[in-house]
Amino acid sequence: MRTALVTGAAGFIGRHMSAALENAGYYVLGIDIDGAVYWDALDLFNESPPSAEHFRMLPRGGFDVVVHCAAVVGGRAKIDGASLDLAVNLELDAALFRWAARARPGRVVYISSSAAYPVMLQTWDDARPLREPAITLHEPIIGMPDQLYGWSKLTGELLAMRAREAGVPVTVVRPFSGYGEDQSPDYPFAAFAARARNREDPFTIWGSGDQVRDWVHVDDICAAILACIDGGVDGPVNIGTGRGTPMRELARLMCAAAGYEPEFRVLPGQPSGVAYRVADVTRLREVYTPAVSLEEGVRRVFEERV
Repeated sequence: MRTALVTGAAGFIGRHMSAALENAGYYVLGIDIDGAVYWDALDLFNESPPSAEHFRMLPRGGFDVVVHCAAVVGGRAKIDGASLDLAVNLELDAALFRWAARARPGRVVYISSSAAYPVMLQTWDDARPLREPAITLHEPIIGMPDQLYGWSKLTGELLAMRAREAGVPVTVVRPFSGYGEDQSPDYPFAAFAARARNREDPFTIWGSGDQVRDWVHVDDICAAILACIDGGVDGPVNIGTGRGTPMRELARLMCAAAGYEPEFRVLPGQPSGVAYRVADVTRLREVYTPAVSLEEGVRRVFEERV
């Protein structure tokens, strides 16, 4: 049986990725700072923040795949307002790749982010899909990533490149605005679902409401990662749909699913992120095509609570 290690196995992407790997026939070992046990999870991260010591406790061989999901995010409020809390991601990534250089797993998957792209490419003046060659690590960085979180992911990609040069196969993926039925309300999709479920009126939207995002369901994120593993794709590969949807439109879809029409009230003073973030999915479609539309994703989140 093939074996897989998932770091951050109790997190949103981590628990879905663990289930996807199990469904694909892997024996999954998960580690997380959360004490909850997932599948065959091993609680090595028994303190916060985790450190390199936790990776030293792992066996040095035997993993066909390692999917590195462990990261501190916490939504837009934390990215903009408490960015130093995210500095632990630098330690996590460095520790993971140092361990991988010794353990030599069959392949490492590094979960990067669309936040690694320069914010100068995500404005209304330059509203176009983000394409991977614009920021590959073999070309100069041409702009500031999105806050310290974006810098940490860009640094993680550099570590991934160095690990690859040292002989460790590494896949880098850049998910865009991932969502799902069991996501934390720290993120806009889940927050909007909760407001619609409670039939809030007025319905508040952080920022102008015109910010555009590429919403991609967690099932598609996991399936795309599995396709990249099976294809031996190094990346970086955007994981998105190529479809941009404004926050205001997402709110409208949520409220329609809940069966009411509220007043929408924007809150320009709240954290809202960049203006336009949509994936160029040319490279992704060479290995996988997303299957869950945003409308289907909204329908699922309301069906879950019936």
